[in-house]
Amino acid sequence: MAEPGAAERYVDGYAELLAEVSVTGRRPTRAALDQRRALGERAANDGLSLRTLVRQHLEATRSAWPGTPGAADGVLAAVAQAVDAFAEGYERAQRLAVRQEEAARREFIDDLLYGRSDLGRLAERAERFGLVLSHTHAVAVARGLEAYDDTAPVTRRVETALNSRFGDRRILLATKNGLLICVAPGDQHEVLAHFAKQAHAATDGSRVAVGRPQPGAGGVVHSYEEALSTLDLADRLKLDDPVVHAADLLVYPVLTRDRQAMADLVLSALGPLRDARGGAEPLLRTLEVYFESGCTAAEAARRLTLSVRALTYRLERIHQLTGADPSDPVHRYTLQTAVIGARLLDWPEQEI
Repeated sequence: MAEPGAAERYVDGYAELLAEVSVTGRRPTRAALDQRRALGERAANDGLSLRTLVRQHLEATRSAWPGTPGAADGVLAAVAQAVDAFAEGYERAQRLAVRQEEAARREFIDDLLYGRSDLGRLAERAERFGLVLSHTHAVAVARGLEAYDDTAPVTRRVETALNSRFGDRRILLATKNGLLICVAPGDQHEVLAHFAKQAHAATDGSRVAVGRPQPGAGGVVHSYEEALSTLDLADRLKLDDPVVHAADLLVYPVLTRDRQAMADLVLSALGPLRDARGGAEPLLRTLEVYFESGCTAAEAARRLTLSVRALTYRLERIHQLTGADPSDPVHRYTLQTAVIGARLLDWPEQEI
């Protein structure tokens, strides 16, 4: 912060410039205007307000006002040029400062989400952006119909909504690879819930995935990666929910940990469905909806826009092809696990 009266040194040479214009009637030289720009940049870097600096110039103008008739027009033109040059330099320094701040923020976000920096140094930098990395954090990721960056209207809209409601919280909103990202303290679930609601509304139907709270400086990376994996998992499972939580889908990564074993189960239990008229997909979808409906035929038929009789025929056809009866509790678990595995492995679209 500049000391009182510090603005006076940024009008050095200004009165002399006006006096010369008053006497000679010539406009300020290029060198004189460059000096004003340089002083404007220096004033911005030293933290003075532009209003104070303009007032100082006007006071200097009044003090140096010429008494020679006819000189006023030339002096006023010189005032306009000199103050404009000074403001130009000031604004140039401000733009540079903004760009440097944006670059520092982007570098920090990259290091934070990729874990590429020394954790101790990362924790120090985090305080500048409102995070205390020694605490537990959770990350939510939103993906819309288009890619978003920090200047996108959607980003600004969500940021405004979060700041309006949680302005005093330690929250970081950012973008990465076209995704909206929110980092919040792990014990403040309402923040990420509000982010999910706002992001879904602002993007006309995005899906939001929320990672589990993770402790320590590396916790943000772990929660972020978990949210990304959950987003991908929800897409592969064709889930309808606009908001998915990693904690609710933990069983699925377990099922696919041994990919070969899961592939063997899918082909063994569901492979014969490929011999059905129309291929495996219609019958696979029938099983999926039947299980989602709690094995209630009437509800499954309603969701599939089929008659109960048509649904029953499909279930019988599945039994004939696979040898497993979907209504039999003994067979049901195997079939349901195989259906989940098929979605995770993108079968039958992809060969496994």
